Amino acid sequence: MTDPAATTAAPSAPGTGKEPPALRAVVLAGGLTFEREVSLSSGTQVWEELARAGLEAELRDADAELLPGLAAAPADAVFIALHGATGEDGALRAVLDLAGVPYVGSPAAACRLAWDKPAAKSVVRTAGVTTPDWVALPHSTFRELGAGAVLDLIVARLGLPLMVKPASGGSALGVQKITRVEDLPAAMVSCFAYGDTVLVERFVDGIELALSVIDLGNGPEALPAVEIAPRSGVFDYTARYTPGLTEYHAPARLSEDVAARAAAVAVRVHEALGLADLSRSDAIVSADGEVHFLEVNVSPGLTETSMFPMAIEAAGYELGEVLARLLARRAGSTR
Repeated sequence: MTDPAATTAAPSAPGTGKEPPALRAVVLAGGLTFEREVSLSSGTQVWEELARAGLEAELRDADAELLPGLAAAPADAVFIALHGATGEDGALRAVLDLAGVPYVGSPAAACRLAWDKPAAKSVVRTAGVTTPDWVALPHSTFRELGAGAVLDLIVARLGLPLMVKPASGGSALGVQKITRVEDLPAAMVSCFAYGDTVLVERFVDGIELALSVIDLGNGPEALPAVEIAPRSGVFDYTARYTPGLTEYHAPARLSEDVAARAAAVAVRVHEALGLADLSRSDAIVSADGEVHFLEVNVSPGLTETSMFPMAIEAAGYELGEVLARLLARRAGSTR
């Protein structure tokens, strides 16, 4: 990684006069996915927040130098600020497990489940959580059976409008809202650029929420919901990462009853999928107050426009302190 922080330790917390804790942390960011730039932004933000909290940290990329580097200078714990497959499909975490390197976040098996959006929806529905009806099909199905016939069946089953998205992935890459049948084929093609399987989901109109969860040692705790109001009406990649294109409310403008229900959904999803330390679920509250789960992120964004830091602040926590506590919990831990 070319960022100077890659080889620089974080200083003591400014103005405290305290020496940084003995804990040595490594922040992983970058990777070779569509979400590399977002990950670099998250990683830099994490590194800076840890510096403010007085924790020594090193920023590293997930490349061929990672494992030799960790072997030469072992980390007490790793914070994974990687998005996309590298950070969220469980593969890297499985390698860290093999290397005996503790890390903040969910174990590899839980990540594999959460990464597969249709599988995750099935599990949380079984756990009693409402989620929009969906169909997930690989590219081969459309090729072998004929795209037109398959799409007709999907529309007949789910109706319009529809949300079309890759069955795995994050940052809303490839996500589109479809209101006309004739726009569906192009949306499917766009999704297949990000993966072999597409998820077509019934559109639910309502208030979009980001539901964050942390576990600082006393079990999963739901943070205040963050309400998302994109100017375009669709919270796509551009709306997520371009300042000014989306209005956020933290906490969300919800009644006490709906807010409590949303918090319960966040914790139930976290527990049903076997997640650990932190997560962020995306959901929609429909007009009748029902909370509809959409998907979950095991490596939530931590950029300046990300919802997880907003939720941390709304809860009255300091982000750097929370990250430092999560790292301290995982230092020397076994799974």
